[in-house]
Amino acid sequence: MIDHIGLEVSDYEGAKKFYAAALAPLGYTLMMEHDTQDHGRHAGFGADGKMDFWLADGRKTGPCVHICFRSPDRATVDEFYKAAIAAGGTDNGAPGIREIYHPNYYGAFVLDADGHNVEAVCHAPA
Repeated sequence: MIDHIGLEVSDYEGAKKFYAAALAPLGYTLMMEHDTQDHGRHAGFGADGKMDFWLADGRKTGPCVHICFRSPDRATVDEFYKAAIAAGGTDNGAPGIREIYHPNYYGAFVLDADGHNVEAVCHAPA
C-alpha cells in the first residue's frame, strides 16, 4: 500500500493552484504548507484528514509520471476533468470508458504544466 507520493515541480505556486483546483472535486484540499531551509517549500494535499500527495519546489522532473486519483463516481471524474482543464491543464484523454482495462473503467486524463499525466478514475458501474 502506498502511503504518499511527492513531485518536484518547476513552478511551485502555479502547480499549487492547479492541483488545488483540479483535486477539489475529489475532496482534496491543501492541508499543510511549509518552507524549510534544508528542503525548500512543500505543499501537502489530502482528503479525509490524510495527506497523501505532496508538491515540492524544485525543477521540472523527468521522465514525467502518471498519477491516478480514485473517484467515488463518474460525475466526479467529469468534474475533475473540467476543473483541471479550467485550471490550465492540457487534455490527455476526456472522460470515458477505457474497456482496455475493464468494462467499468471510467477515467479522465490531464497533463499538468510539467507534463505529468494526472488521472481520475471510477471503477464502479454506471
